[in-house]
Parts: sequence; structure tokens; C-alpha cells
Amino acid sequence: MQLDAHVQALREDLARVAAVGDESTARAAELLAVALEPAFARRLQEALAEAALELSANLDEGRVEVRLAGGDPELVHVGEEVSAPVEAADEAFTARITLRLPERLKSRLEAAAVAHGVSVNTWLVRALTRAVHGGGFSGPTRSGKRLTGYSQA
Repeated sequence: MQLDAHVQALREDLARVAAVGDESTARAAELLAVALEPAFARRLQEALAEAALELSANLDEGRVEVRLAGGDPELVHVGEEVSAPVEAADEAFTARITLRLPERLKSRLEAAAVAHGVSVNTWLVRALTRAVHGGGFSGPTRSGKRLTGYSQA
């Protein structure tokens, strides 16, 4: 949703109201409109955020979020994340697997684990559990010779 058109409409409304007065009133209204543009945009974003909250309260599943994409807000439906089931304590970490990785990938895995405050093993188990239990892979997929996926600038 582009806010610029709505802000411009508010400026035009203010100019029409000021046209009732004399030339100095019209000039004052024009200056006010320019000064108030950021406030208009912020108030419109606040109204969208309030609308998202009200919509979310009426949904059975998921929620509505306001996201900024290139400075323009978007209303986005976000489904509920399916949490991976917690493994039973007696079942956890009883199997072993040997995995060969490129050194660069290993370093990145270690950094991700540190960022989440867990061991590499725990990080990998969680990531694999999410993938197996419906989380899937969030990256692009190959379909024949075409690369598909989603990207947002």
C-alpha cells in the first residue's frame, strides 16, 4: 500500500479548506501541509497497525502484521508456526551420524549455534527436526530446470 497517495489527498483536502480564506490563508495551509506530511504518514501507519490487531483478533489461526517494504506498509497474514515436538528424554541423542562438511559451512553452523546459545549438535538437531516435521526448507527449490522461490527486496 502506498501512503504517498493518501498523504497527497490530505494535502489537497487542507488546500480546499484553506481556499475559503484569502491568499495568506492558502499559503499558510500549504506550508502546514508540507510540515505535517511525516505526521500524516505516521498516523496512517498507526491506523494500519490498529487494523491489523483487530483483524488478528478475529482470525481463527495466524495473525496480521504490518510490514514495511521499501518504505510502504503491507498487511501480511502470518500463519501459526508449527513447533517441533520435543523428543522424549530417553530418546534424545542416542544415534550417531558422521557428516562431512566444507570448512566454510562448518564455520557458519558454529556461528549460528553460538548466536542461538546452543551447541552445534543441538542446533543441527533442531533444524533437522523442523525440516522433518513439516517446517521444510525455506530456500529456493528446483523444479526441472527452473529455479523457484520467494525474495523480498
